[in-house]
Amino acid sequence: MFRWRRGGYLVALDVISVNLAFVLALFIRFDAIPAEYWQVYLTMFLPVTAIRVLSHYYFGLYRRAWRYASIQEAIAILAAVTVGTFLTGALHLFWFGAMLPRSIVVLDWFWCMAFVGGSRFLRRVWAIRSGNHQAEAGGSPLKRVLIVGAGDGGVLTARELRNHYGAQVKVVGYIDDDPIKQNQTILGYPVLGTRSDLLQVAAEQQVDEIVISMPSVPRRVVRELVNLAQQTGRVVKILPGVYDLLEGNVTVSKIREVQIEDLLGRDPVIVDLEGMSAYLSNKVVLVTGAGGSIGSELCRQIAHFKPKTLLLLDFSENNLYDIEMELKAEASVSLVALVKDIQDGAAIDDVFQMYKPEVVFHAAAHKHVPLMEQNPEEAIKNNVYGTYQVARAAHTYGAKKFVLVSTDKAVNPTSVMGASKRIAEMIIQYLDSLSETSFVAVRFGNVLGSRGSVIPLFRKQIMAGGPVTVTHEKMIRYFMTIPEAVQLVLQAGALASKGEIFVLDMGEPVRIMDLAETLIRLSGFKPYTDIDIKVIGMRPGEKLFEELLTDEEGINATNHERIFVAKPAGLDVSLLQRTIADLEGRPGAALPADPPSTIAFIQRFIPEFRADAPKPAELEAAAAQER
Repeated sequence: MFRWRRGGYLVALDVISVNLAFVLALFIRFDAIPAEYWQVYLTMFLPVTAIRVLSHYYFGLYRRAWRYASIQEAIAILAAVTVGTFLTGALHLFWFGAMLPRSIVVLDWFWCMAFVGGSRFLRRVWAIRSGNHQAEAGGSPLKRVLIVGAGDGGVLTARELRNHYGAQVKVVGYIDDDPIKQNQTILGYPVLGTRSDLLQVAAEQQVDEIVISMPSVPRRVVRELVNLAQQTGRVVKILPGVYDLLEGNVTVSKIREVQIEDLLGRDPVIVDLEGMSAYLSNKVVLVTGAGGSIGSELCRQIAHFKPKTLLLLDFSENNLYDIEMELKAEASVSLVALVKDIQDGAAIDDVFQMYKPEVVFHAAAHKHVPLMEQNPEEAIKNNVYGTYQVARAAHTYGAKKFVLVSTDKAVNPTSVMGASKRIAEMIIQYLDSLSETSFVAVRFGNVLGSRGSVIPLFRKQIMAGGPVTVTHEKMIRYFMTIPEAVQLVLQAGALASKGEIFVLDMGEPVRIMDLAETLIRLSGFKPYTDIDIKVIGMRPGEKLFEELLTDEEGINATNHERIFVAKPAGLDVSLLQRTIADLEGRPGAALPADPPSTIAFIQRFIPEFRADAPKPAELEAAAAQER
């Protein structure tokens, strides 16, 4: 039973409306209404009115909140009036034995729709206008909102904002990439442009808030939109799904796009890229690990120097496809994508024999420290044996330069990953002593923004509301950007002569706890107040701090003020000869197959490497002693 207090006035209004509709239908049909039709009207007044009201009640016209009327309410009105017209027509036929003229039935239906529907939707129009007038007369200040997406999600967002916030919110319009929707008006709000116009529209409309309302698009697109919206400096909200909005669970993100350089604490290293064009232009260049963070950026920068052919080699077909498509769209250079495993010596030989690469950048590697602790034999197979296969082919087929992408974790390694990269450095230094090819390694610290690095993890944790996890409160690291790392690799190739290990002056190390706090602040939050930071303990293979050089190496200057070369350290030539002979003759027996044999393999090259990684307390004590 509907509430008479809320619906009684609608019943009274309907009584007037349905009777007025019938009288108007008679006036339009006849110049002067015949007396017999007046008699019909007066006779049928009560039963017809009752049928109409009951039909309206059955279809819920007295139980709906009409200030929020939408298409569902319009359908209900249409059904109620149509059924009422049919029943009253049947009543006339039963009572008088004759049907009313069809024109009167149609006119009666039309006027009933106009009066009944108009009275309902007028309620909504009045509520909207009164809210606007209230705001203009000094009510709550308007929050100007721009909606990204003019589809179902955007329309729902606009309706909910208007209905639930009224005078507190003013929707200025939509942004949508659909060309059909441009210059259209939806729910009374204009489509103001496409995604590329977002920054301009936000400025022109002086918006306070941007709502991304595209719940059905891939997350990749959503992330791009969030990043773009954050550049406006406005508050950004995301509609993750239609049901989330209805339940009030709209995710609010105040995170702006953080420039990685803000976190470095030093000026980025600038190298003379144009001065390096001589050894890259019109050359056949091979990049292994071309789909990875470093490898893909190498490909982008090398493409600017117009090599004769750029060979993209990676074992991951998806990553390889992505960088190939990107370069095809942006660079006019001959590309060859090669899905190969660097451990497959025959496949690597085929590549070198067919394409004769003159410059090789070897970026393919297993680099995730905790994963390699769990799978140590794979680190040796890929980072040592795989490096040897590519380096051997470069020597055999006469490549001019071979550049190994190494890491600061290769210095006094405590992790299997770091140890495997140190052994790879030893192998290329040994091959350099035998070959006409110039073999060099480039050693640098952590790369901000690369896969598996701490910055994407922190960002994800902040977006989720925290906590941000740090493995140890005293842990410090050297950091550089991906473009910096690649510039160093390219510069090293130009400076290479015989077996060097190049090191970048990476400035002051960054405390990871400080990095987490800085990133939280740059994201618009307060550390520990809005976003908590939790210390979870060090992972296997981690060190409190990384070194760039061993005690024996030291450094020599180069002609670049920020790039140095490690002094050659003694190599165990006989061990390297035996190892290479084993790898050539019986690799299955030479390579480790389990964790114990992996540790034994590493300790032949690095006797001080310990199988039982030191505990965090021991590491902290060691760090305190050194300081």
